[in-house]
Amino acid sequence: QLVESGGGLVQAGGSLRLSCAASGRTFRSYTMGWFRQAPGKEREFVCAISWNGASTDYTDSMKGRFTISRDSAKNTVYLQMNSLKPEDTAVYYCAATLGSHHVTIPHLYNYWGQGTQVTVSS
Repeated sequence: QLVESGGGLVQAGGSLRLSCAASGRTFRSYTMGWFRQAPGKEREFVCAISWNGASTDYTDSMKGRFTISRDSAKNTVYLQMNSLKPEDTAVYYCAATLGSHHVTIPHLYNYWGQGTQVTVSS
């Protein structure tokens, strides 16, 4: 129901734009979040956007580099990633929750995509 795309290999300092397209149901009333998981590490919160797009929340290390947005008409959420660093390498997942955009705990998200790989080379 959630399908991510846009991942790939990029050099440090480069940019990528991830997309998360919803199908099968509408997520207009859901907070949408992005998480990432690097090999051997826990899944971590990246950012989230409220159901109406008015509010966002970011992990401190991504503030100013990453931007989350949503197009409710297209049932799609985006993650613009700039100034990428090798430590941003991970599988990126989008997820949906009926909680607020301050929800950062993975198990509080009800729906998940399959993930898209982002690899940043130094």
